[in-house]
Amino acid sequence: MDAVIAYLRDFNIVSILLRVVLAMLFGGTIGQERGKQGRAAGMRTHIFVCIGATLATMIGFYVADFMIMKYGTIGDPLRVAAQVVSGIGFLGVGTILIKGRFQITGLTTAAGLWCAAAIGIALGAGFFEGAIITFICSVITMTLAGRIELMLNKKYSRFGIYVEIASDKYVRQAIDLLEENYKVSDIQVTAPRSGTVGNVGIEANVHNRDFKTSPTDVSKTLEAESYVIFALESI
Repeated sequence: MDAVIAYLRDFNIVSILLRVVLAMLFGGTIGQERGKQGRAAGMRTHIFVCIGATLATMIGFYVADFMIMKYGTIGDPLRVAAQVVSGIGFLGVGTILIKGRFQITGLTTAAGLWCAAAIGIALGAGFFEGAIITFICSVITMTLAGRIELMLNKKYSRFGIYVEIASDKYVRQAIDLLEENYKVSDIQVTAPRSGTVGNVGIEANVHNRDFKTSPTDVSKTLEAESYVIFALESI
């Protein structure tokens, strides 16, 4: 058994094939879940990231061995892999989209790409145990963790709210209402979004700790006040 493991950790046609195939399998599995969610980076993107990181790492070790045999000099075999880690960050940024104050999408996909690259580096270095364990944990995180979040119904645990009132004389009254009913923070009095002269805008962060009130419900409740022109989730 030890001889087989040592053989697979060495660079030969079998170990290279195994590392690339595992990179395709692991990256594709992680990417499939992202693709099912309609994210920007799906199965093919994750596969390319994982096998690319695997190859880049193997190149580093290959060149280091070549330098020793050809010139007798010692190089850093992980120098190329280190650039992969930082380079994936730029790719991940392209999947992140900021929609509003608390609406940021793509972070999980970006993290998944980075993790797929790390798994590829582990495979390229022959660290099969770490790659397999990380892959299993990544799949569990991608699938079960998302379901747990939905079960806890934390989608609206925190969000921004914008309220437009009819006059500046109602500012104090509106702020008191927000503080008493919704425990808001970061209150800002702003210019009215409608552009109506005399109106005043108020923005605040709602900390919805009971996880039961959606932004739509908050808006409807606020609009029931006579001095509130309209209220909506702040974006």
